[in-house]
Amino acid sequence: MGDSKDNLLWISWHDSAWIPILNPTNVMDYFQSTTNPFYDRTCNNEIVKMQRLNMEHLNNLTGLEYMLLHVQEPILYVIRKQHRHSAAVVTPLADFYIIAGVVYQAPDLGSVINSRISTTVNHLQGAFDEARTYSRYHPSKGYWWEFKETESKDEDEKKAQKKSLKEKAKEESGSMFQRHRVNVLLADLAKKFPLKNTPYPATNQQPEQRALTEENTKVEVKVEVKTEPQANKPPPEKKPRLV
Repeated sequence: MGDSKDNLLWISWHDSAWIPILNPTNVMDYFQSTTNPFYDRTCNNEIVKMQRLNMEHLNNLTGLEYMLLHVQEPILYVIRKQHRHSAAVVTPLADFYIIAGVVYQAPDLGSVINSRISTTVNHLQGAFDEARTYSRYHPSKGYWWEFKETESKDEDEKKAQKKSLKEKAKEESGSMFQRHRVNVLLADLAKKFPLKNTPYPATNQQPEQRALTEENTKVEVKVEVKTEPQANKPPPEKKPRLV
């Protein structure tokens, strides 16, 4: 594949003024716009257009031409670029498809195979490079594989996913149907099993009398401090001194 700037497979073209009015009768005029990079002005279509002839006269000419190959209104149009050798012999060169007013070149078989092979080789190279990072070697042990880092990463990712799922489950409240249904069930239960009003025991006593009775019923606790009487002992007798 060549440079992306020169390769028509990497570009697209559209004219916003034409897109709302595109139809099978004017799609070729849209494709033959002067700003369309896919259109070659040396083709027989330009000769017929300059001579103001019908496009059926292309069958009488030889050389490069464009024709409307397929129509799927209102979004898809396929235009073929071909080389006409005679009225019955043509050689297809390229196909262009217009989707929602945007013109693209359809890739040929070689470009598709080349792209698939390049993608496959790229992924294989990445797989070999990653596998090389897990290989280990020691003179006494030889070669072995070590995947501890990937296992730990996988476990961390699984734990993070579980946490996020739990948090989402907590954050998610019941739906409107669930809440309405619960309210209906509670109302039915309340009707089937109404609450009984338990009468509060009435008392004829006034608040002042209640307070007096409560004070009388209180048990008074007396604290007695026992003191033992001290025995009156006579003072010690004085003995005369002997000279």
